Amino acid sequence: MRETSLSVDDLVYPLFVVEGEGVRNPVASMPGVFQLSVDLLAEEVLEVQALGIPAVLLFGVPDDKDKDAEGRAGYDSDGIVPRAIRSIKEATPDLLVWADVCLCEYTDHGHCGVVTEAGEVDGDASLPLLARAALVYAEAGADAVAPSDMMDGRVGAIRAALDDSGFGDVPIVSYAAKYASAFYGPFRDVANSAPAFGDRRGYQMDPANAREALREASLDIDEGADMIMVKPAGPYLDVIYQVRAATTLPVAAYQVSGEYAMLTAAFQNGWLDERGATMESLFAIRRAGADLVLSYFAAKVARWLHEG
Repeated sequence: MRETSLSVDDLVYPLFVVEGEGVRNPVASMPGVFQLSVDLLAEEVLEVQALGIPAVLLFGVPDDKDKDAEGRAGYDSDGIVPRAIRSIKEATPDLLVWADVCLCEYTDHGHCGVVTEAGEVDGDASLPLLARAALVYAEAGADAVAPSDMMDGRVGAIRAALDDSGFGDVPIVSYAAKYASAFYGPFRDVANSAPAFGDRRGYQMDPANAREALREASLDIDEGADMIMVKPAGPYLDVIYQVRAATTLPVAAYQVSGEYAMLTAAFQNGWLDERGATMESLFAIRRAGADLVLSYFAAKVARWLHEG
């Protein structure tokens, strides 16, 4: 009689790659999550594939010395993400690699696009750089690119760049409804991507808005998005439900770092049952209409699902 299912096939596992060798840095605000160097990342994905998880979402964390105002390290063909993609595809050719496309990890100011002298993010000037990053990742072997910057028009710019370069079959997973959320704090710790000034409310969505999410999704679909993502997931189940009803495209939802950190803290303190609460949180996201769930719990959940 169960109405909603959850399988390993529904999961995408986010991973963070850093420079160096033999690096496995624990993330204090996200117990169980690590920054991994390329060599250890290759070992990690072998386990991910063995668990049956079909895809990983890859974030690059460059050294501070490699950051600049335009995030050049983010679209360097020999940068951390392209090297990681090539390593993953060599180790696990059948594992799907989604490459996050944004500049915040690579800019010295921490914003997702180019910043003007007046201290404002220039979306139009950012589009060619985002498109260039997406193309570099596709050339490295990424199976999908996932723009998370929320700059207006970036899906169209990326689609044109990919198509013009012979990568028309590389899908775009668009963070179409990405909110300016307080739940990203731990992610900014692990990715070292907190804004040096101001905030991201000028280009990410107001948490008070729902109809805006439908407009954003519609615009991205018109520009060529192949999948729509809602982020965060748990606090925005109503948005997932409405986006699912408004499109026939696949819908993904990202259970973000703050959701993971809150639940993990409760587990460590004995306040919640780990397996029960984790599974319930994912069932809620699936029940709201998400076809895929991106979660830092993915590997643990895959083990539970195999246990039965």
